[in-house]
Amino acid sequence: MKRESEFELVENPDALAERLVQSEEFVVRHKNLLIGLFVAIAAAVVGGFLYYQNQQTKNQEALAAMFQAEYYFEADSLNKALNGDGQNDGFKAVADEYSGTKAGNLANFYAGVASLKQGKYQEALNYLEEFKSDDLLLQARVYSLQGDANLELGKKAEAAELYKKAAEHKANDFFSPQYLMKAAVAYESANQFSEAIEVYDRIINDYPLSPEVNDAKKYKARAEGLTKK
Repeated sequence: MKRESEFELVENPDALAERLVQSEEFVVRHKNLLIGLFVAIAAAVVGGFLYYQNQQTKNQEALAAMFQAEYYFEADSLNKALNGDGQNDGFKAVADEYSGTKAGNLANFYAGVASLKQGKYQEALNYLEEFKSDDLLLQARVYSLQGDANLELGKKAEAAELYKKAAEHKANDFFSPQYLMKAAVAYESANQFSEAIEVYDRIINDYPLSPEVNDAKKYKARAEGLTKK
């Protein structure tokens, strides 16, 4: 029936004319709605393009603003790296002013690491929790640094969970056993020996060729001894 209808539209001028009239009447009846719809679509497209352009511009500005802070970070001048030198912004200002940009996100990472080095563990944790990355190794590293900050704050079990999260993020034979070892040691320091033994077992079974295996076996035996006391 559909094919016959299409054939009629092509072959029958009256049928085609009637269909065109119906379409024109529909447009007239719903003119305001259609105009509003087209305007909304156009606004969304233009708005998206302008937002993308603005983010690109802000990202370039943030990278330029962060250049001197990176220099101070590499020179281990952590206070200037974080807070600026009076003429150039530090990572804190860049992270705040350019939040939502890739450079602003990276400033959170630098600010977190610098604060961790200064012993400002809660401040470090705040910045590191704001950082997000699709990088294969960097996000796992950030989870581990969050674990370090929690450990220094006395939150040993929370630290262990973050180390495990680091090990499981894009798991690999090089870094994962290192993070798992940190998790097991954190569990032991929290007197959670059963959890520590489970993590040591993961190292032994999942990463038998890693340098951490010998220590994992030794520490597992120690933890097993402590659970019997």
